Order: sequence, then C-alpha cells, then structure tokens
Amino acid sequence: MTELWNTLVYYFSFPFVQYAMIVGLLIALCSSLLGVTLVLKRFSFIGDGLSHVAFGAMAVAIVAGLTNKMIIIIPVTVLSAILLLRTGQNAKIKGDAAVAMISVGALAVGYMLINAFSKSANVAGDVCSTLFGSQSILTLTKSEVWVCIAMAAVVLAVFVIFYNRIFAVTFDESFAKATGVKADAFNLLIAVVTALIIVLAMNLVGSLLISALIIFPALSAMSLFRSFKQVIICSAVISVICAAAGIVLSVLFSTPVGSTIVCADIAVFIVFRVISMIKER
Repeated sequence: MTELWNTLVYYFSFPFVQYAMIVGLLIALCSSLLGVTLVLKRFSFIGDGLSHVAFGAMAVAIVAGLTNKMIIIIPVTVLSAILLLRTGQNAKIKGDAAVAMISVGALAVGYMLINAFSKSANVAGDVCSTLFGSQSILTLTKSEVWVCIAMAAVVLAVFVIFYNRIFAVTFDESFAKATGVKADAFNLLIAVVTALIIVLAMNLVGSLLISALIIFPALSAMSLFRSFKQVIICSAVISVICAAAGIVLSVLFSTPVGSTIVCADIAVFIVFRVISMIKER
C-alpha cells in the first residue's frame, strides 16, 4: 500500500498528470450536470449521435493536417446538435431515425476518410484511440488546459444561470411554454451545451464512450433519489469521484483512461441499483 501511495505521489508531481486530473474532473462535472436533464427528457440519444459526429469531424481535421482540430470539431458538432434537434422534430423523420442518419453517416465517412487519406502508419491504432480514448489526456499542454477550463466554465455558467428554466423545460415542457418560457430555445441551448461537452470529453474517454460518462452517473443517482436537486448533486459527486478514481487507477496500472473511468461508473451504478432494490424490499 505504501509503495502504491509513493508511486502515486511521484506521478502527481508531474504537471501533465495534474493537468489530466483537472481536465478530467471538469469534464466529469459538466457531463453529470447535463446528463440528468438529458436522461429525464429522453435526449440521451443526442449524446450518442454527437459523439459519432465528433469522430467524423476529427477525421476531417486529421486529413486536413490541422494542428488545432477544435477549429473543425466544435462548429461541426454544434451545427449537428442543432440539426439533430430540428430534424427530430420533423414529423416525417422521427428522432431515432435522425440520429441514425447523422451519427452513423458521420462515423462511416470519418472512417473512410482516415483510411483513404491518413498519412499515419498505424491507421487502425489511430481510429481505436479516437473511438475508445487514448493517453492524449496525459499529454495536454497548459494552453489546452485553459481552453478546457474556459469551455467548462461556460457550461457551468449556463446551467447555473438558467437552472430554473432548464428545470421547468425538463419536467413539463407544455406548462413551461404556457408560463412564457421559450422551451424550444432552451432545448436548443441544451443540445449546444451537450455538443460542447462531447468535444471536451473526446480526449478523455473517446467518442464511443462519451454517452456512458453522461448517462451512468445520472442513472445511479436516480436509483436512490427523487428530488431533481438531490439527483443533480449526487450525480455530480459520483461522476467526479469516478473520474478521479479512473485517472488514478490508469496512472498506477497503465490501463486506458477512458475505459477505466467508465468501468468505475458502471461499478457505482451496480452498487446503487443493489442498494435501491434492498430499500424497496
């Protein structure tokens, strides 16, 4: 035990590990706050769809040889969030069909572009890292950390400032509209903020595992609590603890960061479900 502690102290003396922890905790916090709203509004599919779109955008950035891939990833993902929301409201194209069209199409095009034009000698490795996360979270520069902090601050500010309206739109959209709340505008805001979180989380857990980061903490909290505020707080605590534990275990045992964090979220979800079943009996 002492040896593991000493190893941990040694690794956390390096700035790049400290950066990874800061960014990881911020991403986990933002994901958990929005995750509760997405699950309650049955918008979970948007997170999954946008993660595939982000992969396609990253493929375009890689092929274009851009150093700063966010120039393409952020606007493409945000525009796709708006398109998903608008298309999902179309009577001719239901929400699940819109997700299938945009997300699977982006995934296929992105993979084809990387295979056709990538100059890397390890295309399969690059694709796997992008889909399931990589160690790039441990190679963040100080400027990238500040960008993540700024984006996380925007997400948190939006949630805090519009908390009451998000609460109203989440539970009763019709009543919210009747009281003068612009429900469509707030649904759009939720979709855009989700897109920002997807972009933030790509380096941490990979584009295929982002939905787990958003959904599992929310579902865990809902197993034991009924109040919206209690669920929000519990979800945030679970997500931050699992992210910290996942990063620590990844550093100590050289496991993939994203997969380790998601496994921690799954373990907590199972524990909470068991506790919930015991309480019901």
